[in-house]
Amino acid sequence: MSTEPMQQEGYDFMAAAFAVYNELGNGYTEDVYQEALELELTERAMPFQSQAELTICYRGRPLRRRFRPDLVVCEGLVVELKAVAALAPEHEAQVLNYLKATGKPVGYLVNFGHREKLEWKRFARTRKISVNERKSAV
Repeated sequence: MSTEPMQQEGYDFMAAAFAVYNELGNGYTEDVYQEALELELTERAMPFQSQAELTICYRGRPLRRRFRPDLVVCEGLVVELKAVAALAPEHEAQVLNYLKATGKPVGYLVNFGHREKLEWKRFARTRKISVNERKSAV
């Protein structure tokens, strides 16, 4: 049995992302991929929230400014979608900030815009604010 948080949910989510990429390929805008992924998640009976508003707290007080990740899947996976030629450090920082702000255990950064493959990275919280990263591209 794995000790990685949300492992099966992550596998299931990535299977849905690969299904979308295999059907559409690259070249569309992020919102097209998000809509297709939402349809795929619905067909797979995977619960999700789209553009869920996440509260950020400073010294225990909520700020007016909010985060809105593209998806929160199975209540524990924070997902940021991109459709760019290559992922940048700012994209990774965005996911890491979502994890810090929400306390969710796992984040995925998924790029449908890479020319040759679906590009993705998985981030997992291991302690209060530290985050481990696993990179992969298939």
